[in-house]
Amino acid sequence: MGSIGLVEPKAMHFAEPLPLASGAQLRDYTLVYETYGTLSDARDNAVLVCHALNASHHVAGVSPEGATGWWDNMVGPGKPLDTNRFFVIGVNNPGSCFGSTGPTSVNPDPAASGRAYGADFPVVTVEDWVDAQARLIERLGIARLAGVLGGSLGGMQALAWTIRYPERVGHCLAIATAPSLSAQNIAFNEVARRAIVTDPDFHEGHYAAHGLVPKRGLRVARMIGHITYLSDDSMEAKFGRATRTAEGRTAPGTPAGFAYTTQEIEFQIESYLRYQGDKFSEYFDANTYLLITRALDYFDPARAHEGDLAAAIAVARACKFMLVSFTTDWRFSPQRSREIVKALVDNRVDVSYAEIDAPHGHDAFLLDDPRYHAVMKAYFERIGLELGAREDARPAGATAENVRYST
Repeated sequence: MGSIGLVEPKAMHFAEPLPLASGAQLRDYTLVYETYGTLSDARDNAVLVCHALNASHHVAGVSPEGATGWWDNMVGPGKPLDTNRFFVIGVNNPGSCFGSTGPTSVNPDPAASGRAYGADFPVVTVEDWVDAQARLIERLGIARLAGVLGGSLGGMQALAWTIRYPERVGHCLAIATAPSLSAQNIAFNEVARRAIVTDPDFHEGHYAAHGLVPKRGLRVARMIGHITYLSDDSMEAKFGRATRTAEGRTAPGTPAGFAYTTQEIEFQIESYLRYQGDKFSEYFDANTYLLITRALDYFDPARAHEGDLAAAIAVARACKFMLVSFTTDWRFSPQRSREIVKALVDNRVDVSYAEIDAPHGHDAFLLDDPRYHAVMKAYFERIGLELGAREDARPAGATAENVRYST
């Protein structure tokens, strides 16, 4: 399998306001995106990859700054999503802090006097993100996506695509996701948000005007979130009850080998979580964290149908689905994926489902499990065969503009 290599991000500006679910609108905004592979002459081999909470448009390859894409093991030449066959698009959602218009961007409202949005950035939903992505896809001249792929929050976006734009999606691949958050998941998000907003440096979301960053709150929020991404088994295998004393970094000589402190690190798992929190606080925006976790909370397509998920997804009958879950993922458990599968089966929709026995927890969708990658590779090969069959059936001289296909 090869590497995509160096990838330059692109930007697309939109002057037309984007209506939001809240009733507000986002005007004069920019979306940053990357593409990999070659768009076919028929413009029918495009796959959109939707990102999760702390990711971005940089899905694969190496950025100009030297960073490897967050799903580089999935996307590239010869990889499950093969860029020799597919034209892959990664879009940074509005509200993010990685280039697209978000809280750190300048607020175009004249009353803002050139200041950043900060806490004034409008609340966004999964559906708002999908609408923004759809505009970009249309600008790229792509009438129909071969597939939409996403894990976790990205999987929610993939599902939303099939409901909002069912005629524009051939396949939906939703990995380690859910049709809505459980009360427990909303609770985790709320604790993380409170850690941020109660940081003395938060200043009601306008910390940038004070030259500050609420790093303490971001650290705690990340530590909380990171615990939910890992399984108990994986944490036990990696850290167990190992202490810092074994590495000579705490005072030796006490009866149990502890330093006996309530403030300093004693266990390796504490050290790991603090490291993850410190790293996160250096690159992620606090207002973005609030926005994205709230978008997670709001996602619930069944809500508009009195809780009936089958009714909500009935419009997607022409799309084909692939759902993948992981046995030790307790944040988005296999039961939640099976809810989606049942709703699709009730609608007699073409759906495949794989439940992978993996020890890694929610983060498994980002890792190199060979069974998981084999499932993904096989499914994308299926999509490729369908596209090839269409090419063979196309009349001489036909183009994507004058031939319509149904699945």
